[in-house]
Amino acid sequence: MRTDAAAAPCRSRILAVLGPTNTGKTHLAMERMLGYASGMMGFPLRLLARENYERAVKVKGPKLVALITGEERILPADARYFLCTVESMPLTRRVDFLGLDEIQMCADPDRGHIFTDRLLHARGERETMFLGADTIRPLLRRLVPQAEFDSRPRFSRLTYSGACKLSRLPPRSAVVAFSVADVYALAELVRRQRGGTAIVLGALSPRTRNAQVALYQAGEVDYLVATDAIGMGLNMHVDHVAFAATRKFDGRHARMLAPAELAQIAGRAGRFTKDGSFGTTAEVGALDPDLVERIENHAFDPLHNLYWRATDLAFTSVAALRASLARPPKRPGLIRAREADDELALGHLAAENDIAALAASPESVRLLWEVCQIPDFGKVHSDGHARLQGRVFRYLAGSGGQRRRLPEDWVAKQVDRINRIDGDIEALMQRIAGIRTWTYVSHRADWLDDAPAWQERTRAIEDKLSDALHERLIQRFIDRRTASLVVRMRESGDLLTTIGASGEVTVEGHRIGMLKGFRFIGELMPGGVGTAVEEARRAVNAAAERALRSDMSGRLASFEADADEAFRLTDDAQLLWRGAVVAALRRSDHVLTPRIEPLASDLLPSDGRTRMRRRLQQWLDAHLRHMLPSLHLAGDAVLSGAARGLVFQLGEALGALPRHRVEPQIAALEERDRKTLRSLGLRLGRETIWFADLLKPGPMRLRSLLWSVHAEQPPCLPPAAGTVSLPVMLGVSPAYYTACGYSVVGPRAIRIDMLERLAARAAGLAREGPFVPPGDFPTLVGCARSELPAILAALGYQAEQTEAGIHFRRACRRRRNPDASPGRRPRQPRHDPHSPFASLRVLKS
Repeated sequence: MRTDAAAAPCRSRILAVLGPTNTGKTHLAMERMLGYASGMMGFPLRLLARENYERAVKVKGPKLVALITGEERILPADARYFLCTVESMPLTRRVDFLGLDEIQMCADPDRGHIFTDRLLHARGERETMFLGADTIRPLLRRLVPQAEFDSRPRFSRLTYSGACKLSRLPPRSAVVAFSVADVYALAELVRRQRGGTAIVLGALSPRTRNAQVALYQAGEVDYLVATDAIGMGLNMHVDHVAFAATRKFDGRHARMLAPAELAQIAGRAGRFTKDGSFGTTAEVGALDPDLVERIENHAFDPLHNLYWRATDLAFTSVAALRASLARPPKRPGLIRAREADDELALGHLAAENDIAALAASPESVRLLWEVCQIPDFGKVHSDGHARLQGRVFRYLAGSGGQRRRLPEDWVAKQVDRINRIDGDIEALMQRIAGIRTWTYVSHRADWLDDAPAWQERTRAIEDKLSDALHERLIQRFIDRRTASLVVRMRESGDLLTTIGASGEVTVEGHRIGMLKGFRFIGELMPGGVGTAVEEARRAVNAAAERALRSDMSGRLASFEADADEAFRLTDDAQLLWRGAVVAALRRSDHVLTPRIEPLASDLLPSDGRTRMRRRLQQWLDAHLRHMLPSLHLAGDAVLSGAARGLVFQLGEALGALPRHRVEPQIAALEERDRKTLRSLGLRLGRETIWFADLLKPGPMRLRSLLWSVHAEQPPCLPPAAGTVSLPVMLGVSPAYYTACGYSVVGPRAIRIDMLERLAARAAGLAREGPFVPPGDFPTLVGCARSELPAILAALGYQAEQTEAGIHFRRACRRRRNPDASPGRRPRQPRHDPHSPFASLRVLKS
């Protein structure tokens, strides 16, 4: 009920219950209200109104309890108890009990005038109760002399614990900063050091804020990073409050927080009879001892003035309205409030000529003032909100003094533009602020044709955006694996570890890594630091190691018994088992028998690597026989000494040799040996001898790999399948090209079979005398025509300039040695001391 307290004091009992945080003031007021036949409570936050509405519904049932805020109205026909924000209290209703929470907010520069109005004029029929800090006592006694006072002590002690590094904060701590940017930066640090944190900002919707607080309350995270939004009404199990700053920007200028403001926030620590502590982060440093003493003892200077603004406004004209708003208070202890957002909006809109023309009657001036009170929940103070207010007024004011409603298609367009859940945290917060504005508009039944439908629609959109924002906050600021594991460690030292069929390792249901082959690849908390994270990492690793060690015996047995199809050799000389790297090839004494080096693993039993090497060697032997069959069949064949020596050298060269290097062995071959080797695919060309089946793409890749391993060179892929020739690369050994099935001839490496075709064609032409190379020679070996002279020269042909052009003739036959340099004698061939020919040389000597 609204009364004029100065002119006709209300006969109801007026009680001011004053004291610090955690004194049970709100609980007392709710109990008193629900003990009457009707009642009303005004709260500073929509969140608090909703929380106490739900509490009242549990006691009285939903048919008797109403919730009234700027954005939400639940108003049953038979409602008798009203839980409201202070601005939305329906003061025309008569109720037995009326209560106002956080009455010291009368001194707030932005909203104080609204609380002061309720202090002076809002009364219950039988009892009125003001709840708040003791700092308002002197002014309240002066302004409401009939008030009784009840001082309530704090249930628990609040003590100062000094400055502390962020990484050393105790669990169940709240870190407080005063800008969104600082909150995000601190939350990132806490996530890396402690596994995660909940976030509380004034800009969050109540639904998102409740979801974040629920994460903290449920113990999913042990830390909370917040602005001073936690200073009122959030009843959480906080043991310690750490200030990361003691200055804030209040919308007009930066200032130090007053001792009472610091105490209001610090008082969130310790609930009911459990003591709490407060302090600062290391960057802020220690608080002044006098300030600490005042906070611990709740000793603060009383308030000197309360903010006031006239409520009996004149609507005869815009000028009269602005003049009535500017009137100063007449009572001591009150000062005129600074221009609020609605006054600023009024000045902005009244300066527009068309709006000033529309606001020509008392009804239109009153409408303009109502439109100016549409809140800017984004608090960005941009022209965009003023433009929105202007369009709303133009639609509603109409023309000719005929009041209209907002066009449904225009409202739908504005709402649909916000109805998106893509984007980052900041984008979602702006959309939530936007939809809250339209929720406020939807509760003006005289502005919309179907207000209830719009209320339902905007509420659904806000809920959807709030849920999306909650998930984004979790994704950015909570490592749910670490947070869950830390909680589980606190409850029980044992962690349940499982290993999936695909090798996925989970601890307490959270994936922490993969078992790849016989090695564990962890994924837990990359880059995390801090005591809790380190403890979690050690505990998880220990649990995983125990489970993995017990699994190794069976895994090793499966490895040994697995089919050959489970193994594979990669192009970078690694051996895979079921897709996981388990070993690598290393150089040995012979190119065809590389050494197998299993990867190190602490999980294997003592004989594990030996057993791995044995099984991998079995597979590799079979694989080499399958891919290079002619080499292995030739080695097993019954041959004479000269043939065995030739086969030995072919094996060392991976199946291909320049003919001039083994000419003596070829000459010594018996007809029986030639027939046997021919049946195995050996080709005795003019330039090269080689096994024909080894020029297929698969064998060529394998030969390239084996050569690289034996030469201890980085693995290099052979030329693509079908490549006839390629330029010789600087620094690449000719032996590499030979191993791949190519022969270095002048500036190019030419595939052996195509080189033989060229050599045979050239020899046939040379028998007839000097010749001009046919036009298909470059195509035959895949070179430019300009490269052909150098290639023919390397094959032993000399160019001659004649009247008819350049001809080639056979030069004196010499052995082609790609390693030789002009002007030097060819190097003597090096002999393998272990070959059969070495023994023959010893016998002959």
